[in-house]
This record gives sequence, C-alpha cells and structure tokens, in this order.
Amino acid sequence: MPDSDSPRVTRLLPDTVHQAVKAGTAVIRLETTHDRQGVLDGAWWPRSRDIAAELPALIAALPEHLGPITRIGLDTAAWEELPTRLILDDRVVRIDSFPVGDDTVLITRGDQDHFSLLVIPPHATPDAARAATAEAIRADNVTQAERILIDTGTDRAASET
Repeated sequence: MPDSDSPRVTRLLPDTVHQAVKAGTAVIRLETTHDRQGVLDGAWWPRSRDIAAELPALIAALPEHLGPITRIGLDTAAWEELPTRLILDDRVVRIDSFPVGDDTVLITRGDQDHFSLLVIPPHATPDAARAATAEAIRADNVTQAERILIDTGTDRAASET
C-alpha cells in the first residue's frame, strides 16, 4: 500500500511543525521527522504537578497534529491525584498510571500508535527547559528521558536541593 493511502502516515507530523504548539495553552515541542527513530517524540513543560490543571491543555493542543487522543500514560509518582479518565469536548481520554519513574508521558492515538514525550519538571528554568527540549526533539536522539533531565539540571533531585 502506498504511504499516501495509509492513515498512519498521513497523521504523522509535517516537517514544518517544529515550534511551540498552541502557545499559551501548552508548552510542548514535537519531533518533526516522519521516521520517528528517536527515543522521544517531543517534550512537554507543564507549569505544575496538578494534572487536572495541566493535562486538558496538553490534550487540547495535540489533535491538530496527531489526531484524536485516546489514552495518556503517566508516572504516578510525578503527579498529584491522577484521575482514571478525562472528558474533553465530548471525548473520553483514558488515563493509565504506573509507578515507573521514567519522566515521560505516553500519548496514544487510535488503538496502537504511541508518542512518548519528555516531561520537563515545572521547576525547570527556561534555559534548562529549552536545552532538555532541544535534546528530546532531535531526530537521532538515543538518550533516555531521565538522562536528558540530569544532563540539563532539570531532574527531580535538582528540585529537592
């Protein structure tokens, strides 16, 4: 089947989308390659650990580029009071939570297509957040989320000092 006939290929990010998505609603950057060979597909910088306040803006920003979001996977240790689902614009988005400590959020569209975003801690400085984001969205990035945060000084331990 040619790529142009595949709904998966047509829903990948266009190469021109390499900017903040929906400025003012969610601070997020997405990788812009079609091959998605990097470890991460983007980065998200929430302003707090209050998931009820942060997640709706993220979910609202993504469908324009990724299509309808059906599930979100989050680390239970990183967030306050995780719900099991959110209803946004008459759509149910299921929230899966696991004690994984991996500094990512997993976005699912459809049944099987996953996007992994680095979660930059709210306490990060703008310079550190930019550095972490730049590493996460590099097409050839093979560095795990936790290592990116340590290398840029935005890891959880840095917030406790």
